[in-house]
Amino acid sequence: NPLVHRYAPGSLVRRARRDLIPFHAFELGRHAILEDQVTVANGMGGIYIGDHSLIGIGDVLIGPVRIGHHVILAQHVVLSGLNHGYQDPTRPIREQPCSAAEIVVEDEVWIGANAVVTAGVRIGRHAVVAAGAVVTRDVPAYAVVGGNPARVLRQLDPATGEWERVK
Repeated sequence: NPLVHRYAPGSLVRRARRDLIPFHAFELGRHAILEDQVTVANGMGGIYIGDHSLIGIGDVLIGPVRIGHHVILAQHVVLSGLNHGYQDPTRPIREQPCSAAEIVVEDEVWIGANAVVTAGVRIGRHAVVAAGAVVTRDVPAYAVVGGNPARVLRQLDPATGEWERVK
């Protein structure tokens, strides 16, 4: 649907699976790349990928997701703005309502291989998410996070320009 699905000049989609419904947005910025075996699904909300961003091999983006400019997602990263309901023990989880909360990845972020980012999380500008991290809460700008659940490991000290270890 050209009214809500936009591919900017210079963008590249390799062999990606696009489960795109016509009434939610999908936008791929200038010179952005969706690598092989990427899956994008906008059934629960729009997906926006900024200019010069790279979505790595085998990544999964389930909207709502908003990715800034110059972002790098390594291989097999999952960003899911979707949560399945489970609260009613008398009904199978599959039959319970889903909820959605937008994931926001600000500019210049790097997310390492096999990381998972859960619904409603905001990752600040120039942050780094270590490989294998499970991000369940917001990440400040200029921070390095890792682990399960992810926690801040390093933070840029603006006064010195040094990346300081966080204890």
